[in-house]
Amino acid sequence: MSFQGIVNAFNRINGVVNKTPVLKSRTLDSMLQATIYFKCENFQRVGAFKFRGAYNALLMLSFDEKERGVVTHSSGNHAQAVALAASILGIPATIVMPNGAPQNKINATKSYGAEIVFCDNNLEARTLTTEKLIEENNLTLIHPYDNDNVINGQGTAVYELINEVGELDTVLAPLGGGGLLSGTTLAVKELCPNAQIFGVEPAIADDARKSIEAGYIIPSTYPNTIADGLRTSLCKRTFDIIRKFVDQILTVSEGEIIDSMRFLWERMKIVVEPSGVVPLAALLSHKIKVNNKKVGIILSGGNIDIEPFFQLLEDKVVKK
Repeated sequence: MSFQGIVNAFNRINGVVNKTPVLKSRTLDSMLQATIYFKCENFQRVGAFKFRGAYNALLMLSFDEKERGVVTHSSGNHAQAVALAASILGIPATIVMPNGAPQNKINATKSYGAEIVFCDNNLEARTLTTEKLIEENNLTLIHPYDNDNVINGQGTAVYELINEVGELDTVLAPLGGGGLLSGTTLAVKELCPNAQIFGVEPAIADDARKSIEAGYIIPSTYPNTIADGLRTSLCKRTFDIIRKFVDQILTVSEGEIIDSMRFLWERMKIVVEPSGVVPLAALLSHKIKVNNKKVGIILSGGNIDIEPFFQLLEDKVVKK
């Protein structure tokens, strides 16, 4: 888990993962008096950055581990990522998903051929269910973020961004379990040593902020934020990196998350899920000043359940 590990991961997964686009908004630049670059991982395979880490981690397994199969627990994006990566590589995959996981993410995970095992909607249940499957079937755990190869893979997103747009002054990334922020931090500190790095999480899921302030990990209580991908706790790996290198953890309200989704959908015509827009929410709500700075934002994913929207349209058609 290092900058060289990120470079190696990039070379390893290049050509299989999508080189996602970098987009800008003149309106946003004018509003913030800054230059904002969006690394659009909502256009990544499975619709999220998670494919980078999952594919890198599965490539690094031994022959025997690939033969026995893998298991992970995830509410959605990592589930899809492991399922697709395993399908590409011919590895059996079992995914533990909490009851109440978004239906669109459940459907996508199934479509990639993975077996899904459901559990109660809390971290303890996810962990215990996964451990039981490992013990019974001798599976290899591909943890969503407590894994060096996963973190190295996630760091390739900002590595691509900086290689394309040059050195940045500020970088913001969503913060749940910390895998994306950790990989991002390791790459930024090497390529842009003077840049400030911010993690952003929902205010009602601010266990990471509390953990960094306390100096020890405070577990998430699996809060009911609309940013369902950011409900998880830090692990020691991610906690240590974030505490050492990240400048500050910012928090945003549920309303600010929704306003940011609306901005991206209306002004930039791109679909980004709640977990993916929290860095933009921090900027739009002026949590930090970025005047005259080059700012990189990782839009982590675009997997949102759009069925209610189309249901509303269908209801209008029926009524007419």
